[in-house]
Amino acid sequence: MEKPNFQNLRVYCLAEFLADGVWSIVCRWDCFAKDTVGKQLVRVADSVGANIAEGSARGSYQDNRRFVRIARGSLTEVQHWLRRAYNRDLLSDNDVQRVKSTVDELGPKLNAYLNSIGKARRI
Repeated sequence: MEKPNFQNLRVYCLAEFLADGVWSIVCRWDCFAKDTVGKQLVRVADSVGANIAEGSARGSYQDNRRFVRIARGSLTEVQHWLRRAYNRDLLSDNDVQRVKSTVDELGPKLNAYLNSIGKARRI
C-alpha cells in the first residue's frame, strides 16, 4: 500500500516527531499532572500533524491552507502548555531543550508550507 502524500511532507514528519516526544515526556508524569496539563499538551501536539494530514486530503487549496493555519494555532498552544508544564516543574531542562528545538524548527516550516500551497512549481 502506498503512503498518503502528507506522510512524505517534512513538516508532517516533524509534527509527528514533536507529538511522539511530548507523549514520551508526559508518560513519566504522575496521575494528576497527566490528567490536567498532560492530556491538554498531548492532544494539542497531536493536533498539529492531524491538521496537516486533514488539510492535505481536502479538495481545495483554500481548505488545505485553512487546516495549516489551524496547525499553526495548535503549535502556539503547544508552546503555552509547555510553559505551564515548565513553570510547574514537570519538565527537565533536557526535556525543554529537546522539545523547544523541534517547535523552533516546525514553526517556520509550517509557514513555508502554508506559503507553498496552491502555487505552481517552477522547473
